[in-house]
Amino acid sequence: MRTYIGRQQAISAEDFAELALGTPVELWLGVEGETDEERAAREDAARDILADNPNFPDDLVRIAAQVIEENPDLFDVVPLVRPARRRTARKGVAA
Repeated sequence: MRTYIGRQQAISAEDFAELALGTPVELWLGVEGETDEERAAREDAARDILADNPNFPDDLVRIAAQVIEENPDLFDVVPLVRPARRRTARKGVAA
């Protein structure tokens, strides 16, 4: 099944978020290794968007809830912590 937002196909959860927001997700979440200056510029841009669109946070929550409800399989998460491997005794070593 293919899902489109406007004329753009959304393949991943990130695609849905970016198409729904109309901005790159990185604008809101930042990127690893950004400098203080880059972070300040990103936050200024985000503040400008929020100032121009005061309903943006409410709209975002509504869109996110709708996407999750309609596409739960896109949000299957891989556990961040792997289960501990069971240790076994090595040959010649007592357990």
